This record gives sequence, structure tokens and C-alpha cells, in this order.
Amino acid sequence: MSAASRGEQEFDDFKGDIEAAEWRVAREIDPGARALAIAVFVFVLLATLVLPHTGGARGLDVLIGSDAAISNGIALPSRVFAWFTLVFGVGFSMLALATRRWALAWIALAGSTVSSFLGLLAVWSRQTAAEPYPGPGIGLVLAWLAVILLAYNWARVVLTRTALQLAAEEQRRRAASEREHKGLLDGFGGDEATGPTTS
Repeated sequence: MSAASRGEQEFDDFKGDIEAAEWRVAREIDPGARALAIAVFVFVLLATLVLPHTGGARGLDVLIGSDAAISNGIALPSRVFAWFTLVFGVGFSMLALATRRWALAWIALAGSTVSSFLGLLAVWSRQTAAEPYPGPGIGLVLAWLAVILLAYNWARVVLTRTALQLAAEEQRRRAASEREHKGLLDGFGGDEATGPTTS
């Protein structure tokens, strides 16, 4: 095997290693300073579980449907909102921060965004509740605001990562095109130098 062929083979192996490393990096996020903000909002969501969501019903009462929740007329929107914030706002956010996985960050973003709209519905349903039932409590309002800010921060993390991935992909495509173009020119140059072969 010639030195040029050996060099090409080594370059191909090296290129494969680079592409594998790029693929691993592409599946990860680096939230940077936003990680602290996300962690704070997750903590706030956890704290709202012990705060009153309406009347004497705390967040935990809403989650499990206790007697306190029933006596305060907790409706379906409040229960769904509480579960969404727990599963996506707390659970997937913690998983995404711990593992730095891009897919988990996307799930946390999607779930937090849906939770934001569910929170609006939950607050509205408490404000329009019949007379004997109390309106929204501090825990419900705080959880709604926290999940909105959480969704915003996850959107910034995920979209920044998407822009970096698109830029890296464009750079790889350009480099591959330049190598292919150079290979074609080298092939034509070699043929011109040696001239046509005769049998």
C-alpha cells in the first residue's frame, strides 16, 4: 500500500471518529447560566406543592384528589395542570439537567409549554368557580408563573442548541463539498499530467 493510500485510510478513520464525536455532542445540551434559572424554577414548582392552590387545598391535595381538594371544588383543569407541572416541569427538567440530553430538554420544553396553557385554564376555572368555592390561591398562581418562565428558559436552551447544530451541519456539508471538488480537480490534473494511456 502506498503512502498516499495509507494517508487516505488514516484520514477516513479520523474523519469517522470526528463525525462520531460530533454526533455525540449534537445529542447534548449546554444550558450554561440558564441551568441555575431552570433549577430555581423547578424548586419553586416543588414549593408550590405545599402552598394553597385554592382555599385550604394545597398542591399535594390537588394531585391526589384528597378530601380538602374535593371540599374546595377542585376541577379537572387544576388536577391536570398539577400533574403536568410535576411530570414535565419538575421530572423531565431535572432529567434533562442531569443528563444534558437534547431530546429530554425538548420534552421538558413541550410539556412546560402545554402546562403554561393548562395553568391559564386552571386559574380561569378558579376565578369563575361558583360562589361557595374560593378563587385561585398563591400556590396555583406561583406555579403558573414558574412554569411559564421555565418554558421560556427551556426554549432558549433548545433553540440555541438547534442553531448550533444547523451551523455545524452546514459547515460539514461545505467541507465535504470542498473535498469532493478538490478530489475531482486532482483527478483531472493527474490525467492531464500523465496523458492518455495506450494499450
